[in-house]
Amino acid sequence: MIALMLSRPFYEMNATTFKIDELRNILKSHTHAPENPLIFIDEVHRLSKNQQKVLLPFMERNSALIIGASTENPYYALTASVRSRSHILTLNSINNTNIKKYLISIIKHEKISLNDDALRYLISSSGGDMRAALNLLESASTISSPITVEILKQIRPQSMQKGSSEDENHYELTSAMIKSIRDSDIDAGLYYLARLIDGGEPAEFIARRLMILASEDIGNANPHALNLASSTLNIVKHIGYPEASITLSQLVIYLASSPKSNAAYHAIKAALKSIRAGEADPVPSHIKPQAKNYKSPHNFGGWVRQAYLSRPHSFYHSRQIGFEKTLWQWHEKIVSSAK
Repeated sequence: MIALMLSRPFYEMNATTFKIDELRNILKSHTHAPENPLIFIDEVHRLSKNQQKVLLPFMERNSALIIGASTENPYYALTASVRSRSHILTLNSINNTNIKKYLISIIKHEKISLNDDALRYLISSSGGDMRAALNLLESASTISSPITVEILKQIRPQSMQKGSSEDENHYELTSAMIKSIRDSDIDAGLYYLARLIDGGEPAEFIARRLMILASEDIGNANPHALNLASSTLNIVKHIGYPEASITLSQLVIYLASSPKSNAAYHAIKAALKSIRAGEADPVPSHIKPQAKNYKSPHNFGGWVRQAYLSRPHSFYHSRQIGFEKTLWQWHEKIVSSAK
């Protein structure tokens, strides 16, 4: 569509079969053309670093308009050199209203019969992916007429992404689970976890949310919570449902039973607020690289009085809950012992 609007020759490539010589030949054939070609590279995150380097001079000279598509985070998958020469645009999932509108038009055109429950599941289990919705509809239509929700669940037992329905938004269920765990209500946390699992919520999404909770709401009151959450995320990536539900249950019980502190959460928020308010203070000269008047704490019993900020700040306030109290006692002992 973009190539047609710009009246440019269009070429489609895939990073999994990408060949440098093929690209060079395309560009060479348009050396004297009135318009440079548009080259679309699908799965662009699969390009090697060397292949990405080859693109740089073509991008620099505007020899072609290069558009890449990826399901991976470009800030990790692409080199800084490619990113600096690109505009990075986010393609958001299609909302359920538009998916429903499009599906209804397809259903009418193809004269497919399905009930309301089946239509709701078809939409909610596709996670904003129109292609996934059409694939499920096509497969189900060859099996049964009318299409029922039971047939759809046989083909796709779990949601592609969100696992939410029209009646229950998955964000509401996730929020309810997080708040229940934050208030140490084990049974409520397990109930909402079960709702999310039964609704087809991906195990990795749940584990990521619980990992955030481990830092935000428990923090150093129980530092092992973050380790267990991280391990849970790694485990559910490899085993999937139904076994992943057991691992998630174990984590929810552990987090709900842990002492809670959001001191780390408030500390970094306070520091960021200070910096974004224009309070970016210079680094004191004695702690800059190669400073000759820097005093190493190792030479002074573990602590020495010297300024690390140009002016004093107080971002962290220990709540002295759980292991956080021990950490604070360690800190105070270090500081006081060298005075």
